[in-house]
Amino acid sequence: MKAFYGDLRLGILGGGQLGRMLIQQAINYNVTVKVLDPDRDAPCKKLCDEFVVGSLSDYETVYNFGKKVDLLTIEIEKVNVDALEQLEREGVAVYPQPRVIRLIQDKGLQKQFFKENEIPTAEFQIISSLADLQNSHIPFPYIQKLRKDGYDGKGVYKVVDESYLDRAFTDPSLIERWVDFEKEIAVIVARNENGECKTFPMVEMEFNPEANLVEFLISPSTLPFEIQQEAEEIAKDIASKLKIVGLLAVEMFLDKHGRILVNELAPRPHNSGHHTIEGNVVSQFEQHLRAIFNQPLGDTNAISNGIMINLLGEAGYEGPAVYQGIEKALKLPGVYIHLYGKALTKPFRKMGHVTIVDTDREKAIERARHVQNILKVVS
Repeated sequence: MKAFYGDLRLGILGGGQLGRMLIQQAINYNVTVKVLDPDRDAPCKKLCDEFVVGSLSDYETVYNFGKKVDLLTIEIEKVNVDALEQLEREGVAVYPQPRVIRLIQDKGLQKQFFKENEIPTAEFQIISSLADLQNSHIPFPYIQKLRKDGYDGKGVYKVVDESYLDRAFTDPSLIERWVDFEKEIAVIVARNENGECKTFPMVEMEFNPEANLVEFLISPSTLPFEIQQEAEEIAKDIASKLKIVGLLAVEMFLDKHGRILVNELAPRPHNSGHHTIEGNVVSQFEQHLRAIFNQPLGDTNAISNGIMINLLGEAGYEGPAVYQGIEKALKLPGVYIHLYGKALTKPFRKMGHVTIVDTDREKAIERARHVQNILKVVS
């Protein structure tokens, strides 16, 4: 492969905020970056060397884009895998590998992979019809998830009892036993082609109940060392069994009995790793690039307590984005604001994130709560 710091052309499928932050790191390595996205005003547009408007799910569009780069990566899973497989056959490096993307695109295949590889996860059943749902062996309440195209809380439905079945999904789905969890946790793991594997320290997450999006993230965790170690070993085990090249976010539940259950995977940089830009020796974005370029992986240690909050569009506002309270937030020490360059806001849209770092964990949490109260995205 060409030297990543010289004449290598990197292609990114998806032009959103994850791609934007990946480019910010790629610039440091002098990498030429091309981006494909259907939105002509996507966040990556102004940062990349070449921006192509086109569908990520169209075979010809993805194939033609991929033929003009040396290495192809993703910032979103919803891409045409058939085109990626053909590109791979023709000698284009595609990381994460198309087979990994295909498996993770389908939550049913994901769950079967967990079961076959003895990875702890909630009991589940694959559903292909309403009759399957009505004859399920999993007791109420349970969670129904669409097998494909669900993201950021969409495509997820809680079935409390029989009266909820009328509104259940009719497309192929799976149902999972309801997990009475103590905490939602996540580990990001990276693996390069040489098989080197490293995890970032486990983080704890809080979700916005209305939008079902990560709203508040705390790193590093203060849960018992044994739990953190187990979570990181599970993430390494999954990455090794998948033989993934790149970054893998592993979302998990810690239940009331202290058991860890894997919820879902994302084969790319992830919302649960944004704090690493300021909070860790190496960021998730740099680590992803190191992994796909088959370079030595970086030091993932936390250098401070890092709290990450998502900047979501306020309910009731739709239109050109206005950031209220930004000057007040910037007056505070250890506050780092990342705006994603999205011109229009709408309720619960991810418009940016803020990382708060402090050597005192409680002060960092207190300041993060304050920033949450003063910094609002309206229109």
